[in-house]
Amino acid sequence: MAVDDILHTSHPLLHSNVAHANNNNKNINFVSLAKWVLKFTMWIVFLAWVALFFVIPTDFGSELYADWIGATNETLFGYTGSYLLLYSGPIIIIAFLAVPYLLISGEDQLQVQEKKTPRFRLWTFPVLVDGPLGVVSAAELIGIILFIVFVIWDVYVYTAVILGTLTDDMDPLDLCCFIMLRLGLHFGTIGLDCLAFLFLPVARGSILLRLIDIPFEQATRYHVWLGHLTMLLFTLHGLLYAIAWTIEGHILDEMFQWVDLGVSHFPGVISLAAGLLMWMTSLHPFPCFYVVPIVVTLFLNNVDLQYNALSFIFLQVRELSWLQWHPFSVSSSPLDGKYHLSVLIKVIGEWTEELRGNILNSSGADLHLRPQTKITASIEGPYGHELPYHLMYKNLILVAGGVGISPFLAILSDILHRTREGKPCLPRNILIVWAVKRSNELPLLSTNNMELICPFFLDKLNLEIHIFVTQESQPPLEEGQVQEATNSSPSVSNNYSMSVLVGTGNNIWSGLYVISSTLGFVILLYLLDTFYINSYDISPWWYKGLLLLICMLASVFIFGGVVVGLWHLWERQNAAREACKDDRIMVEKMQHNEIVAHTDSCQQNLASSIKTYYGSRPDFKDIFGDISEKWGCVDVGVIVCGPPSLQTSVAKEIRSQNIKRQRHHPIFHFNSHSFDL
Repeated sequence: MAVDDILHTSHPLLHSNVAHANNNNKNINFVSLAKWVLKFTMWIVFLAWVALFFVIPTDFGSELYADWIGATNETLFGYTGSYLLLYSGPIIIIAFLAVPYLLISGEDQLQVQEKKTPRFRLWTFPVLVDGPLGVVSAAELIGIILFIVFVIWDVYVYTAVILGTLTDDMDPLDLCCFIMLRLGLHFGTIGLDCLAFLFLPVARGSILLRLIDIPFEQATRYHVWLGHLTMLLFTLHGLLYAIAWTIEGHILDEMFQWVDLGVSHFPGVISLAAGLLMWMTSLHPFPCFYVVPIVVTLFLNNVDLQYNALSFIFLQVRELSWLQWHPFSVSSSPLDGKYHLSVLIKVIGEWTEELRGNILNSSGADLHLRPQTKITASIEGPYGHELPYHLMYKNLILVAGGVGISPFLAILSDILHRTREGKPCLPRNILIVWAVKRSNELPLLSTNNMELICPFFLDKLNLEIHIFVTQESQPPLEEGQVQEATNSSPSVSNNYSMSVLVGTGNNIWSGLYVISSTLGFVILLYLLDTFYINSYDISPWWYKGLLLLICMLASVFIFGGVVVGLWHLWERQNAAREACKDDRIMVEKMQHNEIVAHTDSCQQNLASSIKTYYGSRPDFKDIFGDISEKWGCVDVGVIVCGPPSLQTSVAKEIRSQNIKRQRHHPIFHFNSHSFDL
């Protein structure tokens, strides 16, 4: 064939490739534009919502509020609905916009590109480490300051309004009662403002939390902080009213007042009493629940969950209890197998003891189950970070305290899989610092067969493991012998009737749930207003408010329940179709002689990277100081999983290192993977 013919025949292919590239660029530009528009709109709505809280106390805000209530009071929402719509409407709009934003964002949110120069980040820079709030980042401190400014602003404006209404001819006693009643009213108003934020951080699988990538188990601390502030304001609200009514001599009449039109006092008394009871019982320092290793390893197969190495699940075993759901971090990587998930469970209570007995029930002992009896497990989740942020750091320090090693096994497995398969993965320098009480926990590391996952991983990763055995001064006598981890780990698969309910793994179904519940609420409210409230001339405020609440609950259970049911059915059918598929075939594709040839050398190299210290605790000043000199001017992600004392120690040293940092030293970024529910 002539050269001209070759060139001639190659032109259509060239034009086709160029056209395809142009189409891809257009699609990328459209997606980027759509994301920008959605993000910009959400920011505008959010800032307007925040500004509303600052404006309402002023005269201008009071006029706007009165106009809003006057315009919407006669609609199907009524007074109570209009009030809720004013404060909740912007959040609902943001939730609606977040659904398409999350859908079109997809995987491109994970930026695994190495940054040229290290820089500080507000979310990962610990500022307060020793106070009652625990470890507080710079971003969290800014949020706390803004909220304090908001409360002070409201108190100042309302106080100025009260002082402006006083007259010289008022009786001193009447003046005192008037001031207390007005202050009590405004403290209650500020408390309602805080109440608007109170439940946003504790919604499992919340679209809003997923939008800003804050897992709810970490956002619960914001709920706790807001809860204390809200109850303090409501307590002052009730106390000032009670004192003023006592001075006026008709406290009982006021407390038990119940009117059809206007605000009744007795419901407020009931609400305040219930709130005080919950507040007092919440002050007791319950022990933290941490993800736990060894003793029992539970493999869950044919589970189609979109999780990552930082996820955790709630697990229920019906043979033990229909009511108890226990949280566990996953100890596996999603790359271990698409339909495979494992958790590591330590026996620390009655439920875990019974679970272990049932799983190990091979001797026929009368525990709860006969031998070969199936285990019916249900999963709620996965929860946790939407993005696997451990992949965003080229340099990682993983600090675990005892039971906290479990999620780091998943992280390490995930990195090894990605390294072997050539998938996006930045980590190249990894230091694991693990503090345990006794050496009988050390065999847990053998549950991760790193050589089998990636035979040559030590050629691609700089891995160091420092283990501190704090309550033993020297190695046990059997040191040096190969110890296998205690592994009581039957699989719970389709043969064991696995029931799965995905909590955060599918943006489409989550979005449909939010949209259907909201639209269902409007539909139910319209029907109720048309065929009952207007037809029968229903006027009492308290009764209309109760009907509004019933519509909210009904919309969640009926309309949202239909979506959840379809979601659940879809997941079951999808799992059934893929029951025989498992991605854990990559190891089988490897040549057997290749594995055998390098196993001994890999084990020796791995053993040389593990250092065990007996009778001592990790000195983080020395550890981070050594890393500063060794790794140089880079970003270092530090992930901590362990008790609060460990988090405090690590955060304090990170703060010190970052403040005293020299130009050739790294910037340490603090991330907590521990959770307290």
